Amino acid sequence: QDGAGSGPILDKEGHILTNSHVIEGAKFIDVTLFDGSPYVAEVVGADPENDTAVLRIDAPAEELFPVKFGESSGLRVGQKVMAIGNPFGLERTLSVGIVSALNRTLPGRVRGYIMKEIIQIDAALNKGNSGGPLLSSQGLLIGMNTAIANPSRSGENTGVGFAIPVNTLRS
Repeated sequence: QDGAGSGPILDKEGHILTNSHVIEGAKFIDVTLFDGSPYVAEVVGADPENDTAVLRIDAPAEELFPVKFGESSGLRVGQKVMAIGNPFGLERTLSVGIVSALNRTLPGRVRGYIMKEIIQIDAALNKGNSGGPLLSSQGLLIGMNTAIANPSRSGENTGVGFAIPVNTLRS
């Protein structure tokens, strides 16, 4: 079974952030960089409770462009955000929206666990956006796209998306 997701580069050593549900059960993980270069990834660690995972690829440092971390504690409803991902396999897609609400909760992938302080956004998220960066208008990482509300059978956007705040991701 194939799946797709997204994720920002964390450093020049090839670490990549994504959702744990993107890699869950995977036997092989392939990563394609912006220029189409393919790499096999290894899982460095995963936190299923918070739906986060870190991968690593062995790529030349000059091909890696790490994301710059911002801050999520100062986010405000109405603030402009940008979501990057690969919805439906359409690579390097950017959608723009606003922070619709703060401090939402989502049921975690681990039974009984509730993810807290989730950012609600109206930027279009679809299948393949999971793990992608949520950026401020300054281009700083403020969250990671993780879910959509009440998805249709095809998993299409309903106008309500959710992101894990960067302050949670730091841990």
